[in-house]
Amino acid sequence: MIAFKRLTLACSLAAALAPALGQAATAQTSPISSQLQAARQEGSIWTSFALNRHLSPFKIDVSVSQGVATLKGRVENDVDRDLAEQIALQTSGIDKVDNQLAVDPALADQPPVQKQIAQRFDDATLTATIKSKLLWNSATQALDTEVSTQGGVVTLKGHAQTAEAKQLAGDLATNTEGVTQVNNLISLSAADTQTTKAETEAKATEASLSDAWITSKVKASLLYSRNLDGLNINVDTKTGMVTLTGVVASTDEKTQAVDIARNIRGVRGVDADLLKVAGKSAL
Repeated sequence: MIAFKRLTLACSLAAALAPALGQAATAQTSPISSQLQAARQEGSIWTSFALNRHLSPFKIDVSVSQGVATLKGRVENDVDRDLAEQIALQTSGIDKVDNQLAVDPALADQPPVQKQIAQRFDDATLTATIKSKLLWNSATQALDTEVSTQGGVVTLKGHAQTAEAKQLAGDLATNTEGVTQVNNLISLSAADTQTTKAETEAKATEASLSDAWITSKVKASLLYSRNLDGLNINVDTKTGMVTLTGVVASTDEKTQAVDIARNIRGVRGVDADLLKVAGKSAL
């Protein structure tokens, strides 16, 4: 059951991230466009591996040719091997996976140096995840914020116009799976021309955000949350209106899910009437 959940979580995360990288492919079949498409697909698969804490410690080589992804390297067990294959298959335009990954149980006892490398990899993943969450959130997208991570400890630096915006940035980082501590060093400053301009431009682009973009970012944000089982929450968006369905463990989790969705850029409203709380009667 645990192995199945690990596999499903990675596939869901890959699916949430794939549209942004896959939509750039064109219908042209010239050699140059095919090479560009293959490069994008390789990047998409590699990014999904990097964002998965079960696969990120392993060195996996990825190559794509005519819709076939070839995976080479070593992983710890069969679950990780199948996990990598399923993630690759979730990538837009990938029709088949040539899985040449070897299973090496000895990787479970990798030396401390390798574990330190894996931790740095996790830190890089956390930094990228938090930056994404700040950009996706309608209230923090225009903040001038630097993010760095060391050993799971996240440091935020930059400027915010209000204490509320600073607090929200800290909360988004704290609520990210894998973060052990947040040093919120964002300073408060009066509105300046550059920040005001950035906020204006950000608001102007919200109207053009697609429903697919919103759905993918809501899904990813739910999966990134340490307090939710995002796998059990389904997301659908129509003209900026987000509908959440599925099951959560408590009323508090339902409230958190709604808040997360509501604060994603471009969301006009959230309907969670069909998001059920486990153990409560459906009557």
